[in-house]
Amino acid sequence: MRFWRPLLYQLSHHPRGKSLCFPHPFLSVSPVRAKPKNWRKKAWRISATSIKCRTPEGPCKVRGRSPYARSVAHESSRISQRISSIAESATLKVDGKAKALQAAGRPVISYAAGEPDFATPDHIVEAALEAVRDPRNYRYTPAAGLPDLREAIAAKTLRDSGLEVSPSQVVVTNGGKQAVYQSFATLLDPGDEVLVPTPYWTTYPEAIKLAGGVQVDVFAGSDQGYLVTVEQLEAARTDRTKVLLFVSPSNPTGAVYSPEQTREIGEWAEEHGLWVITDEIYQNLTYDGVRAVSIVEAVPALADRTILVNGVAKTYAMTGWRIGWMVGPADAIKGAANLQSHLSSNVSNISQRAAIAALNGPQDAASAMREAFDRRRKLIVGELNTIPGIVTPTPQGAFYVYPDVTGLLGRPWGGVTPTTSLELADLILEQAEVAVVPGEAFGPSGYVRLSYALGDEALLEGVRRLQRLFA
Repeated sequence: MRFWRPLLYQLSHHPRGKSLCFPHPFLSVSPVRAKPKNWRKKAWRISATSIKCRTPEGPCKVRGRSPYARSVAHESSRISQRISSIAESATLKVDGKAKALQAAGRPVISYAAGEPDFATPDHIVEAALEAVRDPRNYRYTPAAGLPDLREAIAAKTLRDSGLEVSPSQVVVTNGGKQAVYQSFATLLDPGDEVLVPTPYWTTYPEAIKLAGGVQVDVFAGSDQGYLVTVEQLEAARTDRTKVLLFVSPSNPTGAVYSPEQTREIGEWAEEHGLWVITDEIYQNLTYDGVRAVSIVEAVPALADRTILVNGVAKTYAMTGWRIGWMVGPADAIKGAANLQSHLSSNVSNISQRAAIAALNGPQDAASAMREAFDRRRKLIVGELNTIPGIVTPTPQGAFYVYPDVTGLLGRPWGGVTPTTSLELADLILEQAEVAVVPGEAFGPSGYVRLSYALGDEALLEGVRRLQRLFA
């Protein structure tokens, strides 16, 4: 019994709830109850569907453990609970399914991936080619990044975020995701709470959880333009709140906080001594004359308690080059650099040289891409809003729309009646051969995310299919 008690505890307290997926069938777990008087005389039996307490006279006789039970116990201990609790990226999962269907010959149009459909600008590629031929780039370099790139990032931070920093306050990371994780890992102790405006990007919850933090959602729906208020944040704050996550422009909604809203939220965070992690990866992709004002520009006093996360992926069509960064106070950045020195060391020198060219070189290609996104934004919003039951607020940044689809739920479409946006997304993929990401990936059900970072022709054809499906 001593062997089984840790396994039973692990299964009954697993973050997935009462079911776990092993290389064996799904196991549903009965909660551990108070010990009966004769508990030492009983054995635990694991079947394909349940774990049950049986007397030794039952089917499970060999010291209370069948070979199958021993196998499951062995499998359950192969990886840690911390890692087994990580959910697969929903956006990558949907995009992968769409690509698999395309490879099988189905004409699927995917709005799932959050990456530009453009090629990386030529001058950036040329810089990388030169770097490949330079023997200096064949060796280890500083874990926090090449000095020239850290200088370029410091200059960009002043130019676009209004914050003057030293290059020593920069850590170059393997894409924005590593910067996000390291930011939370640097700041959070177990049990610290993070206020997360919702809808949120799918990676934030996993990064917070891995760092030992507790996510506290603060939801703003389409009726609020997906923008949370200070009143909502204050209602969610507790004595355990340590960090506010601030994202403008937002993935998945494209919402941008006004300068006044940003300042109000920043002053509230400063008043309560909170740290802020601000994800500015889309700051150069705004429309209609809107500017995404950095929270440290709006409230300079916050600079000593703010980590800025950014990268080249979205602005310069460099998602595959894997260059992101963190900017922040010296002590936080030093801690993150120490972590990275053991986690991954330096980012690819070739990619770093390319990023220098992106930040310091001509910006014409980036501007042209932004203009194309703007054109597609107007097209997709206008077309989606012709579908009864869909409400699509006009995003002011990034390259996503986040329609409210509650008007489509609970109604029959092609013989299927979806009740959640997850079911609706499955229906759309099967009947219209269009891939969208359901709202459950970003928070509550009732929404879907569509990226308009795809060709104009495919973008329009996909919406036409939706119009026919929901006519």
